Order: sequence, then C-alpha cells, then structure tokens
Amino acid sequence: MHLKSLHLLAASLLAGGVQASVLLRNQAGNDIGTRALTFDYGNVKVRGVNLGGWFVLEPWITPSLFEPFGGKLSERLPAKNNSNTTGGDTFYSQADFQQMKAAGLNHVRIPIGYWAIRPLPGDPYVQGQLNHLNNAINWAGNVGLKVWIDLHGAPGSQNGFDNSGRRDSIEWQHGDNVHHTVETIRDLAQIYAQSQYNNVVTAIELLNEPFGWSLDRGRLEQYWRDGWGTVRDFSDIGVVIGDAFFDTKSWNGFMTDGWNHVLMDTHHYQVFDGGQLQQSPQGHVNAACSFGRNLVGVDKWTIVGEWSAARTDCTKWLNGVGRGTRWEGTLSGGPAKIGNCGNRVQGSVASYSPQEKANTRAFIEAQLDAYERVDGWFFWTWKSQGSPDWELQDLLANGLFPQPITSRQACFTLREHDRSLYEAIA
Repeated sequence: MHLKSLHLLAASLLAGGVQASVLLRNQAGNDIGTRALTFDYGNVKVRGVNLGGWFVLEPWITPSLFEPFGGKLSERLPAKNNSNTTGGDTFYSQADFQQMKAAGLNHVRIPIGYWAIRPLPGDPYVQGQLNHLNNAINWAGNVGLKVWIDLHGAPGSQNGFDNSGRRDSIEWQHGDNVHHTVETIRDLAQIYAQSQYNNVVTAIELLNEPFGWSLDRGRLEQYWRDGWGTVRDFSDIGVVIGDAFFDTKSWNGFMTDGWNHVLMDTHHYQVFDGGQLQQSPQGHVNAACSFGRNLVGVDKWTIVGEWSAARTDCTKWLNGVGRGTRWEGTLSGGPAKIGNCGNRVQGSVASYSPQEKANTRAFIEAQLDAYERVDGWFFWTWKSQGSPDWELQDLLANGLFPQPITSRQACFTLREHDRSLYEAIA
C-alpha cells in the first residue's frame, strides 16, 4: 500500500470515528492481504486464558476502581468508564505473558468494546485502548502466544450484562447498531490483517455472548455471515461466532460449506442458576463432563471460551454491584439461602481448607478433560483483585491448576473403551 493510500485510509477512519491511536498501524510498505491460519485448529488443542477486566471493566474483577464511588464508577467518573486504563500500563505486563506461556498456555483471548475502535457520539468510555491492545499483542508474540480479539461489547448492548458496557437493556438490534458493529469488525480486521500480526492474531470473535432469547435469531445469523464476509475482505484468519445461549448443536449446518475457518465459542459456568449451585462437588464434576460430552458432534471447531473454578456466586459483585448472591439468598429473584460465603467473597484460594482445595482441583481437572474432548478452552480470567476461583494466576500459585496441564491428581479417569463416559474411581 502506497503512503498516499495510507493517508487516505487514515482520514477515512478518523471521519468514521476510529480513535487516533489506530493510526499507529500505518506503516508504508505493509500491504494488507490474504493470510492463512498460523495455528492448527482442530489438531492442536487451544489452552488459553481471558484477559478480563482490562479493556472492558467488570466491578468484581477490579473493585478498587468502583469502591470510592459506591460502586457507581460510570456515574461519578464518566471519562473512565469501561476501561482499566487508569492502570493500563501496569494491570498487565510482559511478565504476565511470560507466566502464561510458562504455565503451558498457547492462547490469550482479549475482550474489547466497540468504543475502543469506533466510538459513538456521547459515549462515556475512555479512549486510548488500542495502544495497550497493541502492547498486549506484541507481548504475546514475544513469548509465542496466539491472540483472539474478542468484541465483548456492542452498541446498545447485545446481552444487558455490565461486561457489554451497558447493563440491563438489550438494544443491539435497534437502529444502526448492528451496522455499526459490522463496521467495527471491519476496522479490527483492517488493522490486524497486517503482516506484522500474521503469527500472533489468529482469530477475531465477532461478538461475545449475544443473548439469543432476546434477539431476532435470523438477524443474528445474518450478522455472523456479514461479520465473516467483512473479515474475509482482508484476511483468512479465524472468525469466531457464538452459540448465543442456544444449544450449540442447533448451529450445525450453519456456515459450513463454503465458509472457511469458522470457530464456535460456547461458555460454561455453574454459578448463575440456583439448581446448579445446589449440586455436590461430584455433581459439579458430572455436569462439566456431561457438557463436554454434549459438545462432541458440533460441526465446527469448538472452543469453551469461558469457564472458571467457581462453584458459588459468592465473589464480591459477581452479580453486579449491590445485587447480592444466590448462595446466601440475597439476590432478588434468586433461590433461598444455600450457605454462607465466608472466604469465597474476596481473597485467595490459599485460604481454602484442604478439602475445598481438593474439590476445586477436581472440578478444574474434570473441566480440562471435558473441554479437550473438543478443540480446547480459555479460562476466565488471568488475574483480578482477589476473586477466588476466577483467577488462574492465583490457582497456579496455590497448586490447584494442574502443572503441567495434563497432570492429574483427582480420582477421575476416562474409560479407554468409551471416551464418552467419565468414571469416578472410589
């Protein structure tokens, strides 16, 4: 691409609302062109971790940013909403990526909001995130980790979750929001199709957790197609779609013939439903095994893009600031009290009893085995400010996450004659 063309591209991107830091990518002589996959999806398991709470704020991951203002950061400091750039240079560092690689991981999934790429007039979100995203990609590349860029928040919100940038309302399919999302994907693809990212950024996730039951599924399907086509204008890298909380197999036959390098993202948590919370430790293990077994037969590369070691919803503000917990019966509309949260509210798994540590490790091991029945996983999340069961860095430090990843201490094995069954050893 000639320098004149780069200048014209820069002008058009700025006119469309793309922040100025995008222009860091403009380097004369860097042609944008077709790229092949640089990770062998389908043959090599994805073993990754999410970088939550960095570019998309969640109060339970970084509560210190919210505590001085009664948990209402967006009302008191609108210019700082939904981006941890107050600590953008320190919340994650090259050392974190070195630790991830040393732990046997091969991927990171980086959530980011549309506002980092193509903000809308009047948006309250802080700008400047792409500088930090580029740092993250460089750090990942330095140690040999692959990167998924995950569009975690869409204009209007695709799910009404606070991690979409807007809580309690779902207006993504209103007005021009879907079109704006497609153009955001276009900007991401145009940036990260550069040859300098060829061996690092291996996939773009078109949208995290659209809440399908509150959306028009036909329009969602069209967005998946349009997003794929937009990425293909620049690159042959992976394009990730999600099951939208529908049965993952209900997407079989969709975007198969003629749609290359499509990956399916599904998430599995066992803490947002009263019935699941009341399971025994063995019940949680069995549920994870069943989930993995049911994924076999999905006709796309299938990754469990979010999961954790949590068996309660006790983590401070996990359900939202001031909303209580199902576990203690304080969440509106939730079940009656199941138990006391105790040391699961905030801190480290180091405080767990030996039995709780054993139960936690068994749950983790069962999930690793279950999700590697398909094409791999991303744990949620790497670090936090003390969210037990959700912080991979802390689990590793306390010996609850297997090292090496294939090591097993819990009494579970796969029957050699039938890998669809999981057997507990007495």
